[in-house]
Amino acid sequence: MIPSGQVIYKLPMIALKEIAVQEFHSSLRGELIGPADAAYEEARKVFNAMIDRRPGLIVRCVDVADVISAVNFAREENLLLSVRGGGHGVPGFATNDDGLVIDLSRMKGIRVDPQGRTVRAQGGCTWGDVDHATHAFGLACPGGVVSTTGIGGLCLGGGIGHLTRPFGLACDNIISADVVTAEGKFVVANEKENGDLFWALRGGGGNFGIVISFEFRLHPVSTIYGGPIFWTLDRAAAAMKFYREFIARAPEDLNVIFAFMVVPPGEPFPEHLHNKNVAAAAVCYVGPMDKAEQVVRPLKEFGLPAFDGTGPLPFPLLQSGFDAIAPPGLHNYWKADFLLELSDDVVAEFVSCGAGVPNIFSGAHMFPVSGVAHRVGKNETAWSYRDANFSHVIFALDSDRAAMPGHTEWVRRHWDALHPYSAGGAYVNFLMDEGEDRVAASYPDNYQRLREVKRKYDPGNLFRMNQNIKPA
Repeated sequence: MIPSGQVIYKLPMIALKEIAVQEFHSSLRGELIGPADAAYEEARKVFNAMIDRRPGLIVRCVDVADVISAVNFAREENLLLSVRGGGHGVPGFATNDDGLVIDLSRMKGIRVDPQGRTVRAQGGCTWGDVDHATHAFGLACPGGVVSTTGIGGLCLGGGIGHLTRPFGLACDNIISADVVTAEGKFVVANEKENGDLFWALRGGGGNFGIVISFEFRLHPVSTIYGGPIFWTLDRAAAAMKFYREFIARAPEDLNVIFAFMVVPPGEPFPEHLHNKNVAAAAVCYVGPMDKAEQVVRPLKEFGLPAFDGTGPLPFPLLQSGFDAIAPPGLHNYWKADFLLELSDDVVAEFVSCGAGVPNIFSGAHMFPVSGVAHRVGKNETAWSYRDANFSHVIFALDSDRAAMPGHTEWVRRHWDALHPYSAGGAYVNFLMDEGEDRVAASYPDNYQRLREVKRKYDPGNLFRMNQNIKPA
């Protein structure tokens, strides 16, 4: 599998000898892939096709021992190190040129404790994997909005999704984490052990180690009332202003994401809306079903929707309902910010942006960050924007690289217009590779503390392929 010869591959100042790689290979139960292997081209691909990098080695780990061995090898050989979990990251940090990629995608062990209402899931799991395991017991954990998203990247960066208002962020529901540090040590992080690391993991990203497995708190969620509601663009401004008031007083059992999108050309959407730009609401109500119609009705009655797809459905069906328009392998460009309020000026700019959404894979989304997410203090976890009410993201995806300059200009133009109204920073899971200042702005009250935790657990910044927080 590993090519023969004296030198396996070259870095600017390093040549790895065959013996070093063979010793590393012999320490693994998982697969080690080099550039000469048949699996290499597929293994090096990441979610965003804009990212085209060629790592020197890729190790597909199958257990903790593999991860420890890989971390030690990267540190000892002074290799650039990337960590890949569920493989849904947009900035491309899950790969690199000439370094080592630790791929956790084969580590998918899950164990549900229905009595304790917890689940332990390994770092290669996606939210679809977790939903499948927990739904059998009538339980769910707050995740994102796409089932193919990896649990690791999403919850380490915070975790906004369909269950944010009822149950908080994904990171608010972490009970414990098993972590391999930059020294190759295995540690447990929770309220009783390594509390500083536990604090930092809940929103601080992959800066502090590789999380082998998470233990999450679960909630009684089985059949929810939800789905999409569409309005035509001539109703978009009125719909968004109504949403602004509606979500502020809505019960915490209800989560509604406001969006601008292009209607996919297929069922269940009516043909006259196919490929049309619309305003939309993604509804998720987890309260008593006999109250669902009453709670959601105002969204439908303030103005006649162009389409109403809401109704009772299993939660995993809602969580996976957007998978088809978020496939891997497209070119991606995203920009994002937090907002304290949806002023009339913000609404007007968002409507203008929504009219230009270029295709069914792109959009402009407004996520509520309220309800239970607001009950956590801004310093209780690394994720500190607890006073923000919304997180918005404008994103363009396309299979055609040649189309991306125009799409990128659309994203930037509208983000530039909206940024003066921002709360200062952005949700790190929506950031591209935008530099240290943007990362710092995303942790306004907690950045220095995060740097100090980083110094303790990763003083050499081995884990720097991420939204990087440099050691103090």
